[in-house]
Amino acid sequence: MSSLKIIAGKIRESRDGKTVVRNIGYLTLLQVAGYVFPFITMPYLARVIGTNGFGKIAFASAIICWVQTVVDWGFTYTATRDVAQNREERSKVSEIFSNVLWARLLLTFMSFFVLVGCILLIPSFREDYDIILVTFLMVPGHILFPDWFFQALEKMKYTTIFNLAVKFIFTVLVFACIREEGDYIVQPLLTSAGYLVCGAVSMWMILRRWGYCLMKPRFKDIWGTMKGSADVFLNNLMPNLYNSFSTMLLGAVTGPAASGIYDGGNKFVSVASNFHNVLSRAFFPFLSRRIDKAGMFARMNMLTGCIIALLLFAAAPLIIRIFLSPDFSESVTVLRIFAISMIFLVMSNTYGTNYLILVHRERELRNITAICSAIGMLMSYPLVSGLSYIGAALTVFISRLLLGTVTFIYAKREMNKHNDMNIKNLLRGGVASIDYSARKIALGAISSFIHPIVSFLSTCLTERIRTGNRKSECHYNSGAVVAMALQA
Repeated sequence: MSSLKIIAGKIRESRDGKTVVRNIGYLTLLQVAGYVFPFITMPYLARVIGTNGFGKIAFASAIICWVQTVVDWGFTYTATRDVAQNREERSKVSEIFSNVLWARLLLTFMSFFVLVGCILLIPSFREDYDIILVTFLMVPGHILFPDWFFQALEKMKYTTIFNLAVKFIFTVLVFACIREEGDYIVQPLLTSAGYLVCGAVSMWMILRRWGYCLMKPRFKDIWGTMKGSADVFLNNLMPNLYNSFSTMLLGAVTGPAASGIYDGGNKFVSVASNFHNVLSRAFFPFLSRRIDKAGMFARMNMLTGCIIALLLFAAAPLIIRIFLSPDFSESVTVLRIFAISMIFLVMSNTYGTNYLILVHRERELRNITAICSAIGMLMSYPLVSGLSYIGAALTVFISRLLLGTVTFIYAKREMNKHNDMNIKNLLRGGVASIDYSARKIALGAISSFIHPIVSFLSTCLTERIRTGNRKSECHYNSGAVVAMALQA
């Protein structure tokens, strides 16, 4: 705990540290708002639109969530890193911003055509086509509202203000506009409209007020931008092999009761992880510029993650008893398994997202994630079929254990290489400094040796011109001059 206080003190003392602390505050406020506003509207929506309307909204949101993952394409990390590392060069920042915007628009058009194809071919999609298409409007709104750009410039205040404005207006309009069961389609329409308005305002701020430029699209640059983020996209997508797959398998093999117990234990760790990720998001642009501070961040992030995990493990019975019914008593074991797995989840984020991606080792991180996720997927069936919800929790635990440990080992090796390179550069700099000093001393000695000789010859020449005597006193003092030079 004392080491955490020391790190916090160092952060508060520096200018960059104060910026990071402010961003942590804004992101925490945003995270809290993300839970508070839905709790305000949920009882009213449940009463007015009923379970059928809720189900349609959830179905459309799940589909668009996958579309949003494709459209993001890993730019949340790679573009944030690149802008943070080049933010003093406005032309370079404008180039990155433009390429990412055009790439996301291209992915949006491609996703839209795929979605339309699914609506035409899949009956369940065709049945709810209206709410799916309305919910899809959130995607262009999300593109026009580039929160990654504000994060890269470490101006999270604007992201927080815009998001809070959208959520507040949306909450008020829900009570004003949704009055009967058939109004369920209004809910995603209001959300989409809010993002579109905030996107327009943020674009005005970036392009007009801050003076960045939107460059013409060039396919070569757009393709290069997408190719550069493909590894991060796959890295973010692959954990679903063991995470979502084990959940689907649990429901298919053992039924909804086991899925409910599993979800009851997992939910609290997910909330804690989302709040803990605020640290990673706030430090990400700072570490993009100051990778030498990665060790400090790793110590702080791991320490806070371990504290949260241990608190969840110890308080698991109390948490389940307070927030869930007695039917969820078996969720205590699930919660404790997930609490320990959170340590390794934090480890993989600390040394993967906040180090390997920053030092452009995203391909290696993708390979690590792919192998560990594939192992988790292969383990899921025997564990789930044999141990039910405990097996599903163990699948996630073992997968995170492998992912966190392997990522930590590889990142530490990269850190050691970086440190060895710094030592070599330091030694080279020392040798160069020694060589420079030696040259400086030698030149000084030569100057001291030559100066009296030159002075003597100048004096001798002047004396001979004055007296016309070929054997002046200068001739006899030459030995003394040489002696002076040798002494120098």
